[in-house]
Amino acid sequence: MSDTPAERPPYLWAVATFLVVFVVYLMTLSPTTAFWDTSEYIAAAKVLGIPHPPGNPLFTLMAHAWGLLPLAAEYSVRINLFAAITSAGGAGLWFLVAERWLRPILPTARGPRIASAFAGVFASAMAWTVWNQSTVNEKVYTVSLLSIAMVVWCMVRWADEPAGERRDRWVVAAVYLTALSSTNHMMGVLAMPVVGIYVLMTDWRVMLRPRVIAAVALAVVVGLSLNYVYLPIRAGQYPPINEGEPVGFFSQALKDVLGRVQYGKPELSLRQSPLSAQLTNYWTYWSWQWGRDLGAFRSLMVGIFTATTLGGVLALLRRDKRAGLAAGALLFTVTLMLIYYLNFKYGYSFQVNNAAITQEMREVRERDYFFVVSFAFVGVLIAAGLAATIRYIGEMLGDRVSDSRRWLVGTPVLLLGLVPFFGNRVSASRAHETLARDFAIDILESVEPYGILITAGDNDTFPLWFAQEVLGIRRDVTLANLSLMNTDWHLRQIRRRETPTFDPATAAALWRPRSDADTVPLGAPAAANWVKPTNTVFAMTTQGLDSLPEYSQTPKNAGMMIDSLVLRFGGEYMTRSDIATALLIRDNLGKRPIYFSWSTGNYPDASLGLRPYLLSQGMVRQVMPRPITEGGAIRMTQNFSWVDVARTRALLFGVYHPEAAARERPAGWVDEPSASILGLYYLVYGGGAEAFRQLGDSVTAAKADSLTVRMRKSLPNY
Repeated sequence: MSDTPAERPPYLWAVATFLVVFVVYLMTLSPTTAFWDTSEYIAAAKVLGIPHPPGNPLFTLMAHAWGLLPLAAEYSVRINLFAAITSAGGAGLWFLVAERWLRPILPTARGPRIASAFAGVFASAMAWTVWNQSTVNEKVYTVSLLSIAMVVWCMVRWADEPAGERRDRWVVAAVYLTALSSTNHMMGVLAMPVVGIYVLMTDWRVMLRPRVIAAVALAVVVGLSLNYVYLPIRAGQYPPINEGEPVGFFSQALKDVLGRVQYGKPELSLRQSPLSAQLTNYWTYWSWQWGRDLGAFRSLMVGIFTATTLGGVLALLRRDKRAGLAAGALLFTVTLMLIYYLNFKYGYSFQVNNAAITQEMREVRERDYFFVVSFAFVGVLIAAGLAATIRYIGEMLGDRVSDSRRWLVGTPVLLLGLVPFFGNRVSASRAHETLARDFAIDILESVEPYGILITAGDNDTFPLWFAQEVLGIRRDVTLANLSLMNTDWHLRQIRRRETPTFDPATAAALWRPRSDADTVPLGAPAAANWVKPTNTVFAMTTQGLDSLPEYSQTPKNAGMMIDSLVLRFGGEYMTRSDIATALLIRDNLGKRPIYFSWSTGNYPDASLGLRPYLLSQGMVRQVMPRPITEGGAIRMTQNFSWVDVARTRALLFGVYHPEAAARERPAGWVDEPSASILGLYYLVYGGGAEAFRQLGDSVTAAKADSLTVRMRKSLPNY
């Protein structure tokens, strides 16, 4: 244990660290939403909803309150600022921890010590995943990062306080913050080993004092209460986003949401991929952090930062055993233990020369964000490694340099802390990316008023939730997600949803009232003739929907006739989602326009035999009541089958935002798993060019081709 005399924490320098980091995040902040869970969480914050399990009530309440502040015109920017503030706040706290732990290493050199703490923490704040996650509110992890830093700082302060009743409030605060943070995400409990080590090595009797025991127990109950109070109460009010629908105190639905049953994770003893592959995948993510844009120099930087981190652990163990053990325990928890607990499949980009490793055996996206705390915390260890280097250089110089200058000679090593800033500034920035928002608007405006749009999964659905609930775009469109329709709660919510009235004044010009002289057919003489349906989207009762089987065997050549439309089931089994899709078509054909997003691929063709009835219109395919025949603006194309060329032209060049897809990206499209949406623009404009040429419209075809050339430059593997 260190005998370093007490010294007031450098709070002003911590504020300065926070401000420097925050300014970088602000300059590279996303101007709107992004793909994956960003849109879901921004929309959940707006409507006080419940995002996907485990529900994250602390995040929702904090972000909702933050979103009420008039900090930016667009709501999504306010919530992105919330991510930046919480992450930068974590950096300020890590600076305080680092400076305190560096005192035994540089006890008399306050300036170099503070500079070392800043350099290490700034480096980790600019680590690729930390930076990328701090410029858009993609997840809840920046709140966890802040809370873990707060817990560690509480324990460091507790250990430095004089013994007495006032000191123990820091322990109670640490336990409360840990319990409360678990209602944001279970990642918040990862700081508990630090609490345990500090208690055991400082004053273990604190946990035997009745007053502390009572206060700590109350802190846990109050901290955890959000899960068991907010979630069931708010779920029972049926907000627009209500994943898992955990209605009822201590209900099975609530237990399932908190236990993440929806994801069907296996027991830890059943590894989803070999532990060696999981460790290798973490190393891949680690190698991204310290200079992803540096090309051939990236490996060198990875080696230097790895050595500096490990050197920092050793320096702490040597100079302050308590700090060293706490740092080592936290590093172990947020890396090795977390890797084992998460039990991921093969990484999305994991390189393995084995044809037996199919895409289904891989994660659907990169999972580096789960380790964001490890990448942020190592800034403390990097700071220790840098400080130890400065001390070593000073000791090597000995009496050859005056005491006042000895510790300054080694400070040029602190320039290492700037490497991640320069090495990640291109690919970590989200400053100009608007594609997720623009895609959501484009695809919603592709649908006729009061239509039903069937989507595939997260990336083609969550942005639509954002557009409807945050931007108020085309709320008359009913969204049905193929993946989520395998759950009973999503089917209930689709049926329960009351369709808002279509407002042509806020819709794209394509859907506004037009005269007979207009040349683009709408399917009705004028927008004023769009009649609001009175039927529920599902004719079946909620009890009937609840009883739909997860799987149902399908007789060979089975099908379903709906007037002139014949569904032909393509497999031996139908999932609940397949059945629900068939019911949507049966209950709404002729009553509501029905569409499949092109992001569903050939699902409606292969699983439901709908190819003769699907009319492509931009990024969607409308289900027609009878087989389509060629004539007028309806053409058969090689890649898109039947195309409504006139509607497609109106959408591609009168409604959509192709510039968002075609803009120049110096680093290309960084997140390869979400490139399918950018690829959708590429395919739709390319397919449109083919259709325009068939009608002899070479000018529009050339315009579409020009856009696809620019889009292709950003696409990986195209």
